[in-house]
Amino acid sequence: MATTLKYTPVDEIPAIREQLVQGFLSGKTRSIKFRKTQLLQLCYMIQDNLDRFKEALRLDLGRHTLEASFLDLGGAIKEALTAYKNVEKWAKPESPPFSMDYFPMKPTIRKEPKGVVLIITPFNYPIFLAYSPIAGAIAAGNTVLLKPSESSPACSALLEELGSKYLDPSVFRVVQGAVPETTKLLELQWDHIMYTGNGAVAKIVSTAAAKHLTPITLELGGKCPAVVDPNCDLGVTARRLLWGKFANAGQTCVAPDYVLVPAKFQDALVDAMVKEYHNFYPTGTTTTPSVSRIINERHTERIKKLMDATQGDVVVGGETNVSQRFIAPTIVKNVTGDDSLMTEELFGPVLPIVPVPSLESAIEFVNARDHPLALYVFTKDPKVKAKVFDNTRSGSAVANEILIQVVADGLPFGGIGPSGQGAHTGKYSFDTFTHLRSTLDSPGWVDFILGGRFPPYTSKKEKALDKLNYPKLPPRPGNAASSWNKWLSILFISSVILAFRSKFSGLKLIGSH
Repeated sequence: MATTLKYTPVDEIPAIREQLVQGFLSGKTRSIKFRKTQLLQLCYMIQDNLDRFKEALRLDLGRHTLEASFLDLGGAIKEALTAYKNVEKWAKPESPPFSMDYFPMKPTIRKEPKGVVLIITPFNYPIFLAYSPIAGAIAAGNTVLLKPSESSPACSALLEELGSKYLDPSVFRVVQGAVPETTKLLELQWDHIMYTGNGAVAKIVSTAAAKHLTPITLELGGKCPAVVDPNCDLGVTARRLLWGKFANAGQTCVAPDYVLVPAKFQDALVDAMVKEYHNFYPTGTTTTPSVSRIINERHTERIKKLMDATQGDVVVGGETNVSQRFIAPTIVKNVTGDDSLMTEELFGPVLPIVPVPSLESAIEFVNARDHPLALYVFTKDPKVKAKVFDNTRSGSAVANEILIQVVADGLPFGGIGPSGQGAHTGKYSFDTFTHLRSTLDSPGWVDFILGGRFPPYTSKKEKALDKLNYPKLPPRPGNAASSWNKWLSILFISSVILAFRSKFSGLKLIGSH
């Protein structure tokens, strides 16, 4: 049974924040045992209610249970479990590299929580993109206010209902709403804000955070390109590109937004894609449960208008039904850089194929646009991979695979420039919400060494301190004399050693036989 989404009264929001402030000041989140309890509860929150989460994802996004598990719920529970298993190690104080100058002062880096954090999440992966930062923030010892998307009401309401049952309410709260509620949240002071969504709203969040000098993490998106080299595994390339684009009806921030391919290879790639398309949807796309729905009619209409205005050639798909939030998985070839499909992030199941003259042209095309959240290249040639990776910038760079870099163990998930700043997932979520607090504990006898720092200042004290202040530099770059002197020194030392060995090699040690 679905839970109805109810917006939080705006005038109650400051009090909710204050409860989280008091929860943090109580000191309970300092306990690793307490953090682990909350993290394990996050795990059971999904496991105990798996069918309800799947149903919520179906209601919001028309998502098949396979996609619900593979793309959202499985990754979410792994995020919480990874934090649960590793929080003791992550939170342990660290010592910096040994320093002869400072080791007596016991330099240490403490891993401390930032305080009360605000996490604003999107509609497209409403569980995973909430769980990843929540798990990191709780593991780091913070209290959390979650603002889920009002566009995914079933999932947002379920997160609030179950969160109040499974988690300590002084540590985790949910505020529901749209623009007025979010505006109120952004008026308040937080110790960290993490926002996942689009660039336009990210500017609003950044401006609000700047008023309080609040640190922020942004995970945005943009138009993620896929570069296809003729020397690729054509079947694998076509299959993975289509899955990455059409999963969740294309509503994925790291989905391939368009494909760059040498013009002479476009038809071969399109033919392979059409073959895989019919393998994906043997009975068509309108009734299959394998095709998700667009989040709402407004976004469906937006995508339809972009499709209606394209000058490219629709190869397959193209059907739409705004009232049913349906956009058929669609491939469009012969798309140019100024086409309607290239004006904004599509965030829908429409894949433009952009023919270019060469690999170099593809790289120029990518670099002429905002740095994407992900960049893909499909090729068997290591030199092509290196050339694309070395000459572009993106949040992630992936060869011969799609999407799953987000949940790959040990990799950070984040953008660069217009596609975001900062990173999360796994330990990177913990690090995002952790303050690295430097500490020293200096004994009194250190003043025998550094006593010259105290007035009255004298030239004698200055000379003594200069020996500590200014390290010896390596030879100046390009200084041939320095390099020559180095080799002369090595030659001289070697000659001395050889002479010494020659002189004493015939002597017997006292007491030897």
